[in-house]
Amino acid sequence: MSYPQDDPNVLLLSDLLRVPAPSGREERMARFIMDRIAALGHAPKQDQQGNVWVEVPGQEPDLGRVALASHMDELAMVVTAINADGTLQVRPSGGLHPWKIGECPVEIISDGAETVPAHLCFGSTHTTDPSDPNTQFATGQSGITWPYCHLLTGLTPDQLSRAGVRVGSTAVPVAGVRGPHFFGPPDDPLISAWLFDNRGGSLTLLRLLQRIAEEDTSPNRTTCLCFLVQEETGLIGARGWTARNPVEIFIAVDSAPMPRNQQLQLDGRPAVWSRDSQMHFDQGLIADLSAAAQRAGTELQYAVYDRAASDASGVLQTGQAPRAGTIGYPRENSHGYEVCRLSVFDNLIATLFSYLHA
Repeated sequence: MSYPQDDPNVLLLSDLLRVPAPSGREERMARFIMDRIAALGHAPKQDQQGNVWVEVPGQEPDLGRVALASHMDELAMVVTAINADGTLQVRPSGGLHPWKIGECPVEIISDGAETVPAHLCFGSTHTTDPSDPNTQFATGQSGITWPYCHLLTGLTPDQLSRAGVRVGSTAVPVAGVRGPHFFGPPDDPLISAWLFDNRGGSLTLLRLLQRIAEEDTSPNRTTCLCFLVQEETGLIGARGWTARNPVEIFIAVDSAPMPRNQQLQLDGRPAVWSRDSQMHFDQGLIADLSAAAQRAGTELQYAVYDRAASDASGVLQTGQAPRAGTIGYPRENSHGYEVCRLSVFDNLIATLFSYLHA
């Protein structure tokens, strides 16, 4: 089957997937995004927290500013101990589970200029020892958990130290295993990748900025397109950025998970969060986004979550914006190899373009 490898969204996603960006170490992704913003003729800004944004002047500045925000960080492993044999003990940074990532090659984000290759290991299954975690997993007694995982580095502790690896260093899967991968109908394919969350949001905002530049338009409100740090570890970047940059409306552009109690479909329609685990989002804002979707030739799906939060949640909790909401792309699976309908990104970009220009 022939899939659209040269689709602009696919090309940008492929580039984003190659950039490691664990929480607290988003600097590589920040540089990538700032370069893309500059290439589109805009001047990116960055604060001391690491957040990146670009401000697009609006036609009616008296309406107040709106922020559309994606987080740059991804789930990762963090090193908790360096053993005498050079293996590393790890625990999750954010909601990452070993069974989601599997035994795979990873790269450690060191204090040096280069990442350090390693491999996530669970140990051999060729055993019947009842005390071995692999035996317990094989017999259904327990799952594989982080205390029984390690990173194999092939280096000594001294070599690791010279390479800038220490307790607190983080690790993510290498670019070669991230994807993207296509399947389904070639004319409307599904696409999978290691952690769309939240490269899909960053893709959407960069392509939205590109459309604004190509069509030489100005949004009604002055608009900040934001790329924020440490969403996965406490919604930190959004709380800090909005405290220093007041906006009337804050919209997180993120994924829309698909747990079994939701009616979301992978059919190309964007999804809006009506309520998350903490609060209801601004229902008037949701109506405005729905109208924008219709003008763009699509429609929204709606979700209510028992266990989810976004940067918009953090902004509402701290009272930093009067109105907030979350819109994004439905994704099958969470915190692993996630699946989206490729067409959802064009529909999401068109919806947000329509919203900004209404």
